[in-house]
Amino acid sequence: MEIYILRHGIAEEGRPGQPDSARRLTGEGKEKLRRVLSTARAAGVRPGALLSSPYVRAVETAALAREVLQLDAPIEETEALTPLESPAGVWDQIRRHRRVDQILLAGHEPQLSSLVAYLIGAPGEAVEMKKGALARVDLEAWGPQPRGRLVWLLTAKLAGG
Repeated sequence: MEIYILRHGIAEEGRPGQPDSARRLTGEGKEKLRRVLSTARAAGVRPGALLSSPYVRAVETAALAREVLQLDAPIEETEALTPLESPAGVWDQIRRHRRVDQILLAGHEPQLSSLVAYLIGAPGEAVEMKKGALARVDLEAWGPQPRGRLVWLLTAKLAGG
């Protein structure tokens, strides 16, 4: 399985009284995500499942992925992809979708950097997911603990943003 991990794009600053979960993507954030996702589309990224944090900026990121990658899969919101949840909980969600060849996860830091490290068996802070970055991890084993390999990590800057 190819696992695509997509950090949400640049989001608006929080306003007094606004919950963090309600922050939206900025125009710049959307544009940079489009560049990353267009590059991914040219590389053959076509997930059969699309999971997202329920936070607005992550759902908007997943919706852009669905549009740019021309996917039929619905966006499945899961609390497992909220910022402070454990990578093990995300692994459980991934395992539920083992029948697809590719899966895309849209979420937040600090969880996504930890998730990539967890999937490849790397220690702690070994990976850094910038805003709008997309990582590909190829899964090599389905056991209780994942065994994957980081194939590439695409940032908005590398995609021309």
